[in-house]
Amino acid sequence: MTQTMDDLIQEILRLAEEGQRCVLATILTHDGSTPRTAGARMVIRPDGSIFGTIGGGRLEAEVMAAAPALLATGQDRMVAFDLGATETAESMDMICGGRMTVLMERIGKDAGLPDFNALSQGLKAGTKGWLVRRIVSGEGAGCRVERFWLSDKAPLPPELSLPPALTDALGRERRSSRGPVHLDIAGEAFWAEPVCVPATLLILGAGHVSLQVANLAGQVDFRTVVMDDREDFANRQRFPLADEVRVIADFDFALDGVDVTADSFVVIVTRGHHHDQTVLAQALKTPAGYIGMIGSRKKRDTIYRNLRAEGFSDDDLARVHSPIGLAIGAETPEEIAVSIVAELIAVRAEKERHRPKFVT
Repeated sequence: MTQTMDDLIQEILRLAEEGQRCVLATILTHDGSTPRTAGARMVIRPDGSIFGTIGGGRLEAEVMAAAPALLATGQDRMVAFDLGATETAESMDMICGGRMTVLMERIGKDAGLPDFNALSQGLKAGTKGWLVRRIVSGEGAGCRVERFWLSDKAPLPPELSLPPALTDALGRERRSSRGPVHLDIAGEAFWAEPVCVPATLLILGAGHVSLQVANLAGQVDFRTVVMDDREDFANRQRFPLADEVRVIADFDFALDGVDVTADSFVVIVTRGHHHDQTVLAQALKTPAGYIGMIGSRKKRDTIYRNLRAEGFSDDDLARVHSPIGLAIGAETPEEIAVSIVAELIAVRAEKERHRPKFVT
């Protein structure tokens, strides 16, 4: 299962609670073909085991091998890998051919833990913000890392001294990239990593396809909310991996009181055409960034015709992905879920690609 930032933070806090230090390895940059992209992380425990991954293979093994020295000395490191160099690629058994920089930080009760405590609380509260690192170069690959959790909802702590140009840049664009961004300000190197609450996926319907979509979407960092008017279907026993399961009175008012934003994804997989049409009409009145409806083209065309009669325009209906999912010949609920979640990932990636770029 893919480990989210919150998963890794909880592992760091668990280890600290047990009195153990760990190493957090984060890919800061990647250029060309690399096994993982910027922002990928893993925790290396004192016993050498890992939580998360930065791509596997010899590269990951090299980082793991360097961890004991960090735990012993307390000095952080920033290590560059050139996977295009023949000897490096061959020695690491990789054919990626790109370059990447990995930051390795020692974390423990005596080293940076308060920042991760604050970050954990922010994520629980649904707060967006930045995890900022000031990196002070040392000898060789050694460095010293100072971390700051800057919340969207709270002013800078009075004791925190950061260059105005940095805070101005962060204020202009708070969700520019899913990975770390380099800022060179007043001769100091900063890495700013946007911390975003996962996009909310509203799944209307709690049948077989819904179950598989909820399970799979949660593994790729969507916050899943399942909604149905049948308590026998919409319950925690049936959807143990969903973030939230709601029993609604009926589908006629399914989205009433639901905070649907441009970052929300709506998947309509109810048990009948009538309910699908009812929910789709509600979804089209929201700013949802993605609306998908299951069903054949014949069913879709019938529903579209009915909605046009209700006053919805062709532009409104053009927002809908229907039949839902990528065309991969899916037949079983599991296969259909793969096609749907693949489409969700593609739409999310496209939205991220078109966000304004970070400026310094």
